[in-house]
Amino acid sequence: MATGHPIVKNNTGTSLNFTRNPDGKGVVCYSPMMISSSGIWQGLSPLDFSLPLLIIQISVIVVVTRILVFLLKPFRQPRVVAEITAGIILGPSLMGRIKHWADGVFPRRSLLTLETVAHLGLIYFLFLVGVEMDVAIIRRSGKKALVIAGAGMVLPFLIGTIASSIFRHHISINVHQSSCLLFMAVSLSVTAFPVLARILAEIKLVNSDLGRMALSSGIVNDMCAWILLALTLTICETSNSVLASLWVLLSGVAFVLLIFFLVRPLMWKVSRRIPDGESISDYQVCLILTGVMLAGAATDAIGIHSVFGAFVYGLAIPNSGPLASALVDKLEDFVTGLLLPLFFAISGLRTNISTIKSPTTVALLVLVFVLASIGKIVGTMIVAAFYAIPFREGLALGFLMNTRGLVDIIVLNIGRDKQVLDDQSFAVMVLISVAMTAMVIPVVTTVHRPARRLVGYKRRNLELSKPDGEFRLLACVHGPRNVPSIISLIDLANPTKRSPIFVYALHLIELTGRASSMLVVHNSTASNSAHHQRNRSMSSSPNIFSAFDNYEQHAGGVSIHPLTTISPYSTMHEDVCLIAEDKHATIIVLPFHKQQTVDGGLQPMNPAIRQLNEKILSSAPCSVAVLVDRGISASASRLSTGQNTALLFFGGPDDREALAFAARMVENPSVSLTIVRFLRPEDQQRSPNASAKSSPGMITIVTGENYNNRSLDEKCLKEFRARSEGNSFITYVEKVVNNAEEVMAAIRQMESLHQLYVVGRGHENNSGNPLTAGLRDWADCPELGPIGDALASSDFTKAVSVLVVQQYVTEAASVASPAVHQTHRHSTANNSPNQRMSVGIDNQRTVPAAFGISR
Repeated sequence: MATGHPIVKNNTGTSLNFTRNPDGKGVVCYSPMMISSSGIWQGLSPLDFSLPLLIIQISVIVVVTRILVFLLKPFRQPRVVAEITAGIILGPSLMGRIKHWADGVFPRRSLLTLETVAHLGLIYFLFLVGVEMDVAIIRRSGKKALVIAGAGMVLPFLIGTIASSIFRHHISINVHQSSCLLFMAVSLSVTAFPVLARILAEIKLVNSDLGRMALSSGIVNDMCAWILLALTLTICETSNSVLASLWVLLSGVAFVLLIFFLVRPLMWKVSRRIPDGESISDYQVCLILTGVMLAGAATDAIGIHSVFGAFVYGLAIPNSGPLASALVDKLEDFVTGLLLPLFFAISGLRTNISTIKSPTTVALLVLVFVLASIGKIVGTMIVAAFYAIPFREGLALGFLMNTRGLVDIIVLNIGRDKQVLDDQSFAVMVLISVAMTAMVIPVVTTVHRPARRLVGYKRRNLELSKPDGEFRLLACVHGPRNVPSIISLIDLANPTKRSPIFVYALHLIELTGRASSMLVVHNSTASNSAHHQRNRSMSSSPNIFSAFDNYEQHAGGVSIHPLTTISPYSTMHEDVCLIAEDKHATIIVLPFHKQQTVDGGLQPMNPAIRQLNEKILSSAPCSVAVLVDRGISASASRLSTGQNTALLFFGGPDDREALAFAARMVENPSVSLTIVRFLRPEDQQRSPNASAKSSPGMITIVTGENYNNRSLDEKCLKEFRARSEGNSFITYVEKVVNNAEEVMAAIRQMESLHQLYVVGRGHENNSGNPLTAGLRDWADCPELGPIGDALASSDFTKAVSVLVVQQYVTEAASVASPAVHQTHRHSTANNSPNQRMSVGIDNQRTVPAAFGISR
């Protein structure tokens, strides 16, 4: 406030400042809002000052938005719908009609400050989108994605332009007609890629062919939309001067060239100089963030909107490496969680339904929008038919390409700011855009009905697989820390050209509102669709996929296929199970929800991972293994001197599956295997290796299911020992124990001899084993089974790695048990109790060849 200027107060208590014009010929009266108040005890209202009012406005917008997100979550609606709806509710269309609310919380004098903050958030959001976007995506997306994206833009652009031109005197009044046509056409032809990616994740289509096509086409459409918007702004800003238009266009091209040929090489140099495992300095972050504002100011000075400068500047940041990761981690939660909702809320606040007074205008705008949407759908379906895509998938793809809610809202807001759209047209277009986005999920889920496989694959567990056949393994990882242990386990399984291992490395990402979570899906699926290109560094998970790729290049007999799935932890198990079934996986390997600490203990990480593992164990379409890593990544290597592994065998399908996995491991020259079979005294008498004979008159009655399991146990162990006879790397030991205490005592005696323990989970089919029943009541992690939980506990003096295996039991095997019991009861009816007998029914199940051993 200038000294000497007279100050008076109006009847509302607001200060009025008077000052003279620089020429001294007039007096200017202005009413600024003071920044902060002196407190309510001075009789002042915080709502009369800019800072507390801004804080209250942001808080109200965020709270209402979060409530709507929660309410719309059961309907699978993207967050942008809730954000715009929140603005409409808070704005003049609904709550703004309450005078005290409008004058107190959202007074007209405060909207300039709120819009400035919202646009600052939009600038940084577009910068993050540019950082996470791959500039080579058009080249890598393939011809099909380019054609689909082109058909999804050109046809609705032409339809929107022609229809808007025909009805131009009705849909936009008192504005520049040609400029309005361009903005309408651009807003009708774009696809909101971040919203599209979130929708695909919500309806579980990310890893499908339809999802990959939609993501690839959507990202190309998104990039073309920003270029088209820049050209539209250039034409609209200088529509009255051809020379000015030329200067704006040339200046924009010069800005882009400057960014890509000067700033981008500099950013690559900065990224390469950051050591591995270290983060960028605060000084570098400050310079880059300052560059965002300077880039926005430069394009605004040129005559193009500032968001275009921030977006192009973001493209100059290498999207693979520590630089991009650090910027995203530091900015994204704040920008997307707090600042970006302000922009969409502003869009809702600007949407005043009361300005819609002409039914003719509304009808014509709806007609134009519908025609453009039909053009996008029909164009997409024509291209889909050309590529022999089924009709339903083509129709679903067309609706997915009609996803709105981000770019088109930005376009409409810029058009309103530039006064090329009036309030009526803006309100109608915002409402139609929100309605279209809300329709996408219901329509796509109704139209798209993927055909179910009538015949499932047979080799759903290792026991049923051939030893010299391909081994399909789905390895789930949550982060880079899980990768070394998974690679070490694959290496221990001895992949060879005779017995190759196909590894599907699945990166599990929690579904959030972050843009990086949306874009990582496309980057990974793009590399899948173009599998002949082995450049994993372009993925948003470079450390994970590059590690797998490096292992594939140095190991023989391994084929790595990276995948990414994004989903809430509550439904992530559905994605994992669907991918396992789709890829015909034999076993799913899951990392334990605890990670090793410096002192050798295990520290819980995300509790949702434990729930995820439990759900996968209960619903997996194949066998499952949970890996507790406590040093296997350091000890297991082809270069190491040896890996001492112990298999603890109690009997049952899970232990047989663990034996089948161990059968692959012993073919590795660096693996020494010790099989420890635990028997009760009465079981030892029935064992083929027992030397003692049963006493005369002793009656041994065996139930059908237990006999069935024990018969298979004996056959599998006999086959395993026969094929491994003479192999000095394999040791077979039988231990006779009476209870769980003796079991644990025997395991403790050999804990210092082995680095890895392979055990069966011992789930439902083996829950009645008296040797482990006592351990179940004290288990901290029941998902590991009694023995796995005991080995992973802190009771052991040496930290050992544990692989807990659960076998997938086929339906045929599970329904066989009642018949066995029934036959058993029939056969024991006529036997005398004074006669020694062993009653049971052999189901004639052939011993699989999975236990073959060869050196």
